Amino acid sequence: MRAGRLRTVFERELVFAREVADRAAEIAMGLFMRDVMVSIKPDSTPVTEADLAVEAMFRELVADRFPADGVIGEEGGGSEGSDRLWVIDPIDGTKNFSDGVPVWATLLALHVEGRGVLGVISAPAMGDRYEAVRGGGASWNGRAIHVSDRAKLSEAFLVYSSVDGWIGSQHWEPFLGLIRDTRRTRGFGDFWGHALVARGAADVMVERDLAIWDWAALRVVSEEAGGRVTTFEGTELFHRSSVITSNGLLHAELVDRLSGD
Repeated sequence: MRAGRLRTVFERELVFAREVADRAAEIAMGLFMRDVMVSIKPDSTPVTEADLAVEAMFRELVADRFPADGVIGEEGGGSEGSDRLWVIDPIDGTKNFSDGVPVWATLLALHVEGRGVLGVISAPAMGDRYEAVRGGGASWNGRAIHVSDRAKLSEAFLVYSSVDGWIGSQHWEPFLGLIRDTRRTRGFGDFWGHALVARGAADVMVERDLAIWDWAALRVVSEEAGGRVTTFEGTELFHRSSVITSNGLLHAELVDRLSGD
């Protein structure tokens, strides 16, 4: 048992997600730092052999173990209409993966009646595994984690993915204000910034546009670690929404700044 509090009614699903994460790590690590084929999708984002192989493996296993469940993933699409929906980003951080940067992960989540109940973040090149089940807490490599207790923005560590999407947007000036008013900032992108908030190393992660497969697992882990995750307006996340992940104590001020209210 990797974290005692994680034993819940979703134990079977957690065991399954761990198995998938292990298999995904074998596939992806077998291709990492190799001369992998990179293609550009219609939305101008890259996809590698690893992305396709991991998602295909996942869909096959879900069909075998949970045939009534739905699946939605970055590469194969899907529908959000199922009462039980598995969500996968086979390689979150594909650009890092193809560039030989170890900051990438397989993200797995389970939604039941539209609510995230399980999240697993597997980052094998970094040796990291984050897990959470709703009501059971969150763990990092088997150790329970919790968000920070910093309550002042001036003491906060702000992380973000990239400045590209902020420049020239309606959020550019508020973003600059956050950079100016926080203690420290770094561009720790993709899953890692959210994971750093969940484990209390950072206090805030902000991103302007995330698909459901980008945030589904991260949200469960972050909230079970005591954090808060919403859009910039403080509302429920949706496919291709903005995302604030925080320690909760700073959240109201972040929403006030980024929502424009």
